[in-house]
Order: sequence, then structure tokens, then C-alpha cells
Amino acid sequence: MTTIQARIAKEPGSLRRWVSRHSPPYWLSLVGVGWMVLFFLIPLISGLIVSLETGNPVKGYTLTWNWHIYSQIFVHSDIPYTTFFIRSLIYGGSATILCILIAYPMAYYIAFRVSPRWKNSLLLLVLISFFISFVIRTDMWAFVLADQGIVVTTLRHLHLVSANFHILGTAGAVIGGDVYNNLAFMVLPIYVALERIDVRILEAARDLYANSRQTFLKTVLPLSRAGIFAGVLLVFISTVGDPVNSALLGGANTYTIGQAIQDAYLNNQQFNVAAALSTMLMLMLGVIMFIYARIFGTENIENLV
Repeated sequence: MTTIQARIAKEPGSLRRWVSRHSPPYWLSLVGVGWMVLFFLIPLISGLIVSLETGNPVKGYTLTWNWHIYSQIFVHSDIPYTTFFIRSLIYGGSATILCILIAYPMAYYIAFRVSPRWKNSLLLLVLISFFISFVIRTDMWAFVLADQGIVVTTLRHLHLVSANFHILGTAGAVIGGDVYNNLAFMVLPIYVALERIDVRILEAARDLYANSRQTFLKTVLPLSRAGIFAGVLLVFISTVGDPVNSALLGGANTYTIGQAIQDAYLNNQQFNVAAALSTMLMLMLGVIMFIYARIFGTENIENLV
């Protein structure tokens, strides 16, 4: 018999007091659990069920447990879905790496080099693009990067590029759009992680004769690993499945899996195909993120919550 059970047996009413004292965290957790079940688990299971249906939009779809749809899509289909998956991973991975390279110096500067009175203003500048719709600001980039836009025409007038040079419709335009639209999702977690670092730790590193490079690599970077991990989660997952940037900034050679899912669902009304692609995308991202977490670790990531 445990200590708690012994106390409950000896003291009348102790069970009620013990439950009332220890149950609130569990009751409060029901809100988060309910949210995850309602908006994640149920849609995930529903998508899997829809992917196993057969039929058409006219006669309707029937659940036939058609597991062969996955081999039909990736092996026997005339549409190169595997190519779209690989291309989306390349675009998402490239955008994530670029976001880290751009966001880390920005977050470091705001956290350690800026007066406290200016930090909120700079963070507001990072977030100010979110005041405009995602689609609208991406479409504005399409206008700026067009062949007759200000960027390409200026480069041509300066004779820095040839007359046939173009940006829109290339992989660089899609990746650049992904970086622009998701940069804040990398800056903020890294900034929060850096802001939590006690400056006395940096002073102690210098007292131990560590130069600036050693202090950063041995102290700052490891302590901000949780922020990088959170930023990678936010940016990589959102960019791999994003159909907007590739549709507005890309072309026929930049077609991604996000566009394939969107076209299968909205244009072709192949709901089972769209659900199968979505299920595979979520499964693939889950496996990649699990491997990433196992390699780099997730220690202290709860401190960012």
C-alpha cells in the first residue's frame, strides 16, 4: 500500500480533499486535449477514411477500404506525385535554412544589442507584414518580380542581366516567397530563446577567456537550440504544403504537392486522391520531424511556451 493510499484509509474524507487538490490540472488539460481531438485527430482520421473511398462526384463515394490508392498514386499514376513531393521538400528545406540564416542575426541583434525601449518597436516591424493578408502580400511580390516589374527592369537598365532574364516562375521566386512569408515564424521563437539567456552566463564565459566566437558557439547557440527547433517546426511544415507561393510566384516547373492537393480537391473533385495525398504529406512531415527531434533533441523547448 502506498503512502497516499495509507493516508486515505486512515483519514476520513481525505480522498475528497486529495482529489480536489490534485485534479484541477487534469481538468484544465481537457481543454487542450479536446482542441487537439476536435481539430487534429478527427480531421486526420476523416482524411484517412476519405482516402480509402472509391467513386466519383456524380454518383458519390463509398468506403471500400481501397488501400491500393496509395500505390496507384505513387507507382502507377501518370501524374508525377513523387516529383511534387520531392520538389516541395527541397523548397521547404531551402526556405527553412534561409530563414535560420536571416532570422538568427536579427533575433540576436534585438535580444542583445538593442536598448530595451526599442525592442518592442523592432519586433513590431518583424510582425507588421502580418497585418496584410497572406495572399495579397504574395500577389504583390508577383507584381514586383514580374518581367515588367521594378526589380527586373532596373537590373536590365543597369545591364546586370540579359534581356531574357526573369525571376517570376522560377524556383528562386517560390523559395523567396516562402522565406518572406514565414520569416517572422523563425525570428520570434529564436528571439524568445535568446531573451531567456542570462547575460551573466556570457560574462562568465568571457571571464574564462572565451573569445566572441567561442562564447557564441559554446554558450549562446546551444542555449537557443529550442528556439531554432520551434522555428523549424513552424517554417518547414508550413512551407512544404503551401500552394499559394508556388501558384502565384512559380510556374509549370515549380508545381508542388500543395498545388496537387488543391487541384485534386477543388478542380478535379478527386476527394479520395486529395485525402490520400494529404495523409501521405502529414505522415511524411511527421516522420521527418521525429527524426529531426531525435537527432537534435528538444530539451527545454517547453520554456518557449
